Order: sequence, then structure tokens, then C-alpha cells
Amino acid sequence: MTRDTGRQTRHSFSFGSAYDPDRISFGPLVALNDDLLAAGAGYDAHDHSEMVLVTWVVTGALAHEDRDGRVRQSAGELAVTRAGTGITHSERADGVATRFVQAWLRPGQAGDEPDRRTSTPDLGSGDLVVVADEAGLGVPGATYRIGDLPAGASVRVPAAPSRYVFVATGALTRSSLAEPLSAGDAFEITGDHEVVVTAAVPAQLLVWSFAG
Repeated sequence: MTRDTGRQTRHSFSFGSAYDPDRISFGPLVALNDDLLAAGAGYDAHDHSEMVLVTWVVTGALAHEDRDGRVRQSAGELAVTRAGTGITHSERADGVATRFVQAWLRPGQAGDEPDRRTSTPDLGSGDLVVVADEAGLGVPGATYRIGDLPAGASVRVPAAPSRYVFVATGALTRSSLAEPLSAGDAFEITGDHEVVVTAAVPAQLLVWSFAG
């Protein structure tokens, strides 16, 4: 965990001073940061290159500013930033306390032009919904799904050689675990076997699947 004025970040993998040699990456996923910002707090202008940043706002709103101007990303909105040859941007909680989860992934190729796209996926089905695929991400074999599960609902995590499941809100039960997983917990799945998870209470899941 990293703490600074007005912000707290929980890291799923090694990040900055939070280094663990056994937690460097999972396939192309090299960072998954769970950020909690006080109103107005965040990150001053900083640079990225040859990385794909996928930002999901859980609560509140995030002000993103780069060379193209300032935009507001509200809860329930997804942003995919392909940094390519290089970007400079800042991120701050826009007027209210904000929580967002940001994944960093290695792109399939270097040298692309920077690109940022946002969307507001419809999560009303109660199942996992594809919110970004390899074409939109620029990461071969990668698929990103998000699901809002009502209490007691069970969903199948689609088969893939490797999967990473992050509990954004609520809690899960899983037959192989003695205790529920709660917000901020995650688990990795390797192999194509089917996995079914059940929401103990209303829960939101973020699920990464990788073909390799």
C-alpha cells in the first residue's frame, strides 16, 4: 500500500516502492492499482509511454487532463489510454472523494500514436460484460469484463488460459475458499477449467482474461 496526502493506493503487483519480487506481473498485466482519493487530491502531470492504462471509476469522478484538454470521468465510465510513443496527463478527484481501479498492460507493439477512448458500459444484465477487447486495448489475447452481481447470483468466469478476478465492491463466496472474498481482494486462475463465483452480497467484479 502507498499513502500520500489525500490518497491511498493498494497495489496488486509490485509498484514503485511497494516491491515484491514474487508479484511482478500476470501475463501482460503489470499493475492493478486501487486508488482512493480525497476531493481534489490525485496525481500531478506525469508521463507514460508504451503502456496501456485502463481506468474504471468505482465511485465519485476523476478529472483527467492532457494535451487535448480536461475531461471528467464519472463512476461507471471506462477509459482506455494507449500511451504509445508518449503522453503527459494528470488525474484528480473532481470535487468529491473518488475511488478508481487502474490496470497497466504491456501493448502488443511499440511505436503507436497515443489514443484515449471512453465508454459507459451497460452492466444491467447481472452477468459479466465485455467492456474492452484486444482490438480496443491493443493487447493481443486480452479481454476485460465487468459485472454487477445481485446478492446470491452466480456467474461463470469464461474459460481462458489465464484469468485475473478482482472484487471491486461487495463480497464473493467460492467453493474452494473457506471465507468470502471482499472488496479489494483478487484471485488468479490458470488453466481452462470452468470457475463459477457467487455474490454473497451485491458485488462488482473486474475480470481480465488472457489467451497466453
